[in-house]
Amino acid sequence: MADAAAIHLEMLEAVNRHDVNRFRELLHADYTYLGTDGVEHQGPEAGVAQVEPFVTGFPDLRLDLNHHHSCGDVSIVEFTARGTHKAELAGIPATGKAIEVIACDVIEVRDGKVYREREYYDQMTMMQQLGVIPAHKRA
Repeated sequence: MADAAAIHLEMLEAVNRHDVNRFRELLHADYTYLGTDGVEHQGPEAGVAQVEPFVTGFPDLRLDLNHHHSCGDVSIVEFTARGTHKAELAGIPATGKAIEVIACDVIEVRDGKVYREREYYDQMTMMQQLGVIPAHKRA
């Protein structure tokens, strides 16, 4: 059985390959996801629902690992997400603009699968990079 660190790295690689089926296989039947909306989403399909729009909206999406720490059944990664917005994402038509956003992802593993995931990233910065909201101007 793979440890939390190996499972976490496989999650990132599944996203980098845009392999949503492999991503789904890594999720426990009782999986929960807590993301930037502050709501806990239940079940493996909730995890897929977080990944699918990004791999579709950013066909060149790449998650590059910055830091990785694990202890027992918990793994924490910091990664930089990069991609070009070429398809609709959450109602936002393709802008053709590139994003570069740092994110932190924390998983807990149970029975060799991801049981709980918490993800944090600066959604405001991403929206500014896409031109959806104006960037803050410095004085």
